[in-house]
Amino acid sequence: MLEEFANTSHQAKAAMEKLLKGLEDEFTDDILKTLLTGMSLMFLLSSTYRKNIENFSGCYLFRSKDNAFSVGAVFKNGSMNVVGGPVDSPDITIIFKNPAALRNFIFSPKPDILNAFLRQDVSVDGNLNYLYKFAYMANRLKLMAQELLV
Repeated sequence: MLEEFANTSHQAKAAMEKLLKGLEDEFTDDILKTLLTGMSLMFLLSSTYRKNIENFSGCYLFRSKDNAFSVGAVFKNGSMNVVGGPVDSPDITIIFKNPAALRNFIFSPKPDILNAFLRQDVSVDGNLNYLYKFAYMANRLKLMAQELLV
């Protein structure tokens, strides 16, 4: 019945699409913040994991193409801070085409950065070495979490 109503009412259909997009954007923003916060927490708890950021400084900005979401990560003095929004002068900006592209990138069992670029799901402004370093740290976090669950 709801589907029939949506098909007959352009306004209702537009409202549902807007609601879905809003939920999708908020959900994506929360996923990214959760991942970054988990990474930050692991740096505090694990000296082995913390070695990944010894003598490393870098500023990351993750955002959507339409600027619907943005989250920053700042690495400095062996620590990491998550910034809920844009950061000044990032070393690298990772731009996701849409929320689905971000979710696919984060939850892919075998992240393929090159194919994400070729599909134009992800674009980068800055030094690619920062992206590879982040991908390594995120993958290492995932492996550590899997080891804890076994």
